[in-house]
Amino acid sequence: MPHIEFDMIVLEEDKVFIAYSPELDVSSCGSTVEESKKNLKTAVRLFVEEAEKMGTLDDILIESGYQKNSENKWIAPKMVSSEVAVVE
Repeated sequence: MPHIEFDMIVLEEDKVFIAYSPELDVSSCGSTVEESKKNLKTAVRLFVEEAEKMGTLDDILIESGYQKNSENKWIAPKMVSSEVAVVE
């Protein structure tokens, strides 16, 4: 399985923590922040394994903004800002 980096955003909703990877559009949940992050890593691993089996992983990563570096490793697009905004 290739080395793939991804961002994790954790949200709280009704006492459940939801961990989300915006690049890969994969999420998971848990009863704690750490559990949700652990479950997201598992979900991403399973997602990547299935995409590899189907032969679609490279296409998915390219569409998600990933690029290969000179060592042939996938580099994630970098999140540069996150903030809470209000629409009035």
